[in-house]
Formats: sequence, structure tokens, C-alpha cells
Amino acid sequence: MFDLRRRIPTTLPPTASRSILIGGTLALLALTGCDQKKAPPAPPPAQVGVITAQPQSVPVINILPGRVNSLLTAEVRARVNGIVLQRNFTEGSVVHQGQLLYKIDPAPYIAALDQAKATLQKAQANVVATRAQVTRFKTLVAAHAVSSQDYDNAVSTEGQAVADVAAGKAAVETAQINLGYTDVTAPITGRIGISQVTVGAYVQAANATLMATVQRIDPIYVDVVQSTTDILRLRKEAAAGQLQMAGPNQVKVELTLEDGTVYSHPGTFQFSDITVNQGTGTVTVRAVFPNPDQTLLPGMFVQARITEGLNDKAFLIPEIGLSHDPKGNPLVLVVDNQNKVEARNVTTSRVIGHDWVVDSGLKPGDRIIVQGVIKAQPGATVKPVPVTMDPSGVPASVPPQTGSLGQLPAAH
Repeated sequence: MFDLRRRIPTTLPPTASRSILIGGTLALLALTGCDQKKAPPAPPPAQVGVITAQPQSVPVINILPGRVNSLLTAEVRARVNGIVLQRNFTEGSVVHQGQLLYKIDPAPYIAALDQAKATLQKAQANVVATRAQVTRFKTLVAAHAVSSQDYDNAVSTEGQAVADVAAGKAAVETAQINLGYTDVTAPITGRIGISQVTVGAYVQAANATLMATVQRIDPIYVDVVQSTTDILRLRKEAAAGQLQMAGPNQVKVELTLEDGTVYSHPGTFQFSDITVNQGTGTVTVRAVFPNPDQTLLPGMFVQARITEGLNDKAFLIPEIGLSHDPKGNPLVLVVDNQNKVEARNVTTSRVIGHDWVVDSGLKPGDRIIVQGVIKAQPGATVKPVPVTMDPSGVPASVPPQTGSLGQLPAAH
């Protein structure tokens, strides 16, 4: 048989060994080059959605707590003593000025009036007698039939009688007034509340017994309190040209009721008090509202939205585009001209819908990141894509997510 082992040499010549070594090295280099060509490329910049900041005219609105007060309030009180004989109204109804509400027993006052009239008649009769005596004594004293003293006494008596007539007339008028007070009438037109006395009750003029209260509630007042800090701030902004203050007849006032509903009738600003409450540091602001449906009642708690002016240099930034630094200060992420992310602190005042009102910290043309905020780190380079916001406060047009925003690059 043929032996294969005899045909394979156990050692190789030196030339063959070098050839094998060079060939292996070239093969390794070739494999290494192939691996380098297949390495994935560097990830592209993160793509973020931005909006362009532009100044807008934003109304300056203050939301202040307030209380409802009646336009007119009249307390019906007893002005004479006596027993209540009648009550001529329905509690809670509308009464008109001069309408009879109560009837107090008039008998004692009728008697007092009759007595005053009788006293007046007596005084008037006495005047006639004393005047006639003066006329006679005037002739007799000229003839020396009576003394001058008697004549002077007669003249004095006549004067006293005339004074008694004047007092009698005043007493009659007083008695008539007191008799009129037995008819208790409505001092104003309005809605009357609960009767504080019943038929048969005894009322007193000395204690001014409260019988009922009449209030006019259409239109109606709303008194709110505003801090002096807000007043000073508004004045400074107006002086600096940042705010256009509304005139007294242009200030709009809207109400939010206790259940959260918006009152259907807007009000008008009436005046602002000039005295500061030393305990609270606030000033009372009063507005007038129509109240045809009697929705607003005296004593009711409300919130008033007062439009005090117009800020035409404010920026509206969506809520999702605003965050806070570790100290709690508001900030936004801005993309600069080199497409680098910059964290910028801003000053905000309030929320309108789904937007923050930014008063300072931005300039026209700034690109604010509103999408991909988590992936955008300050100092990083990003790819900004304009987006629009829908009414719910979220981007309406969403840019495609690539690279570091979550979508992996395609495999090679």
C-alpha cells in the first residue's frame, strides 16, 4: 500500500515559512479593515420642536376676592312707641318707596293730636282777649285813666299769648308727625327681608326697634380688595411704558361665582378708595353689576377679574416649554444661532389658557424648545424644527423622531 505519511515532510524550508507568515498577516489586516468600515456613524444632533417668540398685546388681569353689597340698604325702625297692629307685605318681595309696611296702634297719638289742637285754640282765643285789652289800655293811659304799668302788663300778656299760639302750632305739628309715624312705610324701593317683629309686638322709639330691612340689589355693588404692592407695580410699569393703563370707564370687570361659574353680565369699574387698610395693606375697589335675575345676593363671595391695562411687550410661551431651575426660578430652553441649547431664566406673571405670560427674559426671534425638552441639554447642539401649537397646548405638527430622540439608526 501507498503510505501518505512518507509524502508529507515533517519540516518546511525557510522560504516556505516566511511565505506562510506574510500571508497570515495580510489576511488579518484585511479582516481588520473590513471591521472598521462596518462601524456605525456618530449619531446626528437631537431633533427638537421650537416656536419663535414674538411680543404680543396681552391684557393685564388681576383676579381679586370680593364681596357683594347692595346698592342701597335701608333699615326700617320704629320711630314711635306702640303695638304693631298690621304687617302689610310678604317677606322677600319687592316693595316700593312709600308703601305701607306696618301699622302701629295710632289711638294714643290721635288723642295727643286732639289735645294739641285744643291747646292751640285756647292760645288763639287768649290772644284775641289780650289784644283787645291792650287796645283799650292804650286809650286809657293817654287819658291817665290807667297807669302806665297796667298798660305795660297788658302788652306783655298779649305777647305771651302770641307765643302760646306759636307753641300750640308746634305741638300740633309734632303730634301730626308722631301720628304719621304709626304708618311705617318703605323708605326705598327694593327687596324686603325677614320681618323682625310680628303683629302684637311692642316697639319703642327710644331703642329704635329694627322691624325689617329693605335692600336694592339691581344694580348691585361688588367690593374687592387690592394690595398696595400691585397698585405700585402697575404704576411703575405704566411709567416705564410697559403697560397701557385703561381709563376709569374702560376697565372691564368679570365675576366668577362660588360654584366656579362665570357671571353672565359684565360690570363697570366705579372707583378705587384712597384709604389703605392698615391691618391688611389693601385698598377697596368697587364695581357695579346689573342683577336682573337676582343671582347676586348681598354678602356673597365672588372672584373679580379686573382688566387694568394692556401689555404690548409680553410673550406667550406654552406651559410645556417652561420649566424651573433647582431654586424654583422659571426658565426656558432657547436655541441660539449656532443651534446650541441655552437655558435662560425668565419672569412670568400669570397663565392665560395653556400659555405662560413672560414679562422679561426673552427677545423677539428667540427659538423656544417646546418638544424634546428632556433630550435637549444646555450646551448641546440640536436640530431645531418649527412646530405649531394646537388649542390644547401641545404641538400640532410633530417633527419626526430620529437619532437621540428615540428612533435607532438603520442597521448596516
